[in-house]
Amino acid sequence: MRFLDVPAAASGRGAGTLVLIHGFPLNTDMWQPQLEMAARGWRVIVPALRGFGPGPEARKDPPAASMDDYAGDIIDLLDSLHVKDAVICGLSMGGYIAFAMHRHAATYFRGLVLADTRSQGDTPEAVANRRGMQQLVRDKGPGAVADALLPKLLCDATRASKPDVVQNLRTQITTSSTEAIVGALDALMTRPDSTPMLPTLHIPVLIVVGDQDGITPLPLSEQMHHDIQGSQLVVISGAGHMSNMEQPAAFNDALGGFLDKRV
Repeated sequence: MRFLDVPAAASGRGAGTLVLIHGFPLNTDMWQPQLEMAARGWRVIVPALRGFGPGPEARKDPPAASMDDYAGDIIDLLDSLHVKDAVICGLSMGGYIAFAMHRHAATYFRGLVLADTRSQGDTPEAVANRRGMQQLVRDKGPGAVADALLPKLLCDATRASKPDVVQNLRTQITTSSTEAIVGALDALMTRPDSTPMLPTLHIPVLIVVGDQDGITPLPLSEQMHHDIQGSQLVVISGAGHMSNMEQPAAFNDALGGFLDKRV
């Protein structure tokens, strides 16, 4: 499995390992603003999910068919790196993968960060939309997916004032393989409902959400916060679904504070 591995700064506290799981249909580049957690003493591991770039070698990966496929890949990676416990952070689909990892390997979790995600499975309407996107990418390629998704991923202010973020996301989407996008959509529409898991989480949990997130709106994060005893909820102002990229300083303040004080 391809991955980034950023060692903790020598001046840091040797606090532990942070795993950052990217969203759909993006890649490890989305987490560039969060690599600074290494300066706080955290080893940062960023897995590249099957078929998602950057780099042409991503297209050689066999597509996934379920969240368990992605989760198994990351668990195997942690085993190969001899990482026995970590703070697992997932944004959007990355959060669904984190839930799948916890079902299979709860002992690996020192803490959990759920960013712009939800616990519920897909509704019938969402499944129909995913199937439509599968047909779109087969017919017109990843560029058409980027055109469809960008207005949903970013809030209006970001799209108007941060063209670098818009272009970064577009590049991530358009360099993903059609097969990877189709496989991820299969995984998304068949994922189980993780809501019953929430009351059983007895680890430090941070929930982060953009105040203008239209894909996983604030009430969904508020419900997870209610259902996970002792969890922390941080709402990022001026951000849509990609809160870590749209408002990286605020996101990093929330993440860094959680890592320093809670885990």
